[in-house]
Amino acid sequence: MDEFSFIDSIKQDVYFQPSVLKGIGDDAAVFRANNQDIITAVDTLVEDVHFSRETMEPFHVGYRALAVNISDLAAMGAAPAFYMVSIVIPEDWSVEEIDEIYSGMKELAKQYRMDLIGGDTVSGKELVVSVTVFGLVPPDKSRYRNLAKSGDVLFVTGTLGDAQAGLEYLLGKHHFDEAAADYFISRHRQPAPRVAFALQLQSLKRVALNDVSDGVASESNEIAAASGVDLHIKYEDLPRVDYLSRLEKEICKSWMLSGGEDFELLGAVPEKDWEAVQQAAKASSTRVTKIGSVTEKKDREPVVFLYEENEKSRLAKSGYTHLRQDR
Repeated sequence: MDEFSFIDSIKQDVYFQPSVLKGIGDDAAVFRANNQDIITAVDTLVEDVHFSRETMEPFHVGYRALAVNISDLAAMGAAPAFYMVSIVIPEDWSVEEIDEIYSGMKELAKQYRMDLIGGDTVSGKELVVSVTVFGLVPPDKSRYRNLAKSGDVLFVTGTLGDAQAGLEYLLGKHHFDEAAADYFISRHRQPAPRVAFALQLQSLKRVALNDVSDGVASESNEIAAASGVDLHIKYEDLPRVDYLSRLEKEICKSWMLSGGEDFELLGAVPEKDWEAVQQAAKASSTRVTKIGSVTEKKDREPVVFLYEENEKSRLAKSGYTHLRQDR
């Protein structure tokens, strides 16, 4: 397939967003912001680094490539609007497989009414998918990591460790019963960005958010460093599916704290707004759990503390580094 035929095959006939003035087909896309702030993010997935044919079908590669970027928009409090895709295609990937990658992205984009407005395609030695997303947020409603303050409630959405469990199963390192395996695999291959929950928080004046892409240990340290505060996390309160609790304690703990790629949201809000956060969770059918608190930093550098069985320790920044598995 030549480049022009390829472009024709991926462009939309109808656009979801009325602010699109020109989509695919010219030298560049054009859209109008309509008095909203524009949030943009980009993520690149490389074969055998961020994904593998051993664990992913082409459809899931596309789905996940877009999902990780939508999760970044959710962490900023933005409503997804547009995406662009640049892809490097090696000879051992067929036209049908590339089409499936785009099908995965289109499946997810449809859920969020996102429009594909451009990108690029080139040949190369390994498959590389780079997705750029654009989201819209009302003025002064963007959510930043540096907004946490002493006295805040620390919370997280969903459950932790699921995506790592799915990857471990697909790599043949752990065995689960069929129902659990299907659940964990789905969480690894098709994460659900918490956009609806984040948008329900727009009435709140101050929220610090970070998406759990590299693990709670990493994301909590990022919030602490950005905000200049200490965080206190109670391990027993971290949300998990019951099945994970049946595993060896150290495995469960490692996956929950450092497994990564759950793409949940870790956040901090004033204690007076905790009830509103719970209402936002209910309105968006999202599980939310209070896992700790925020205090002024005691030392020169901000610290994250982990409390487990009445023991207090420092939670170092550690996280998932794709298929390389090093901590």
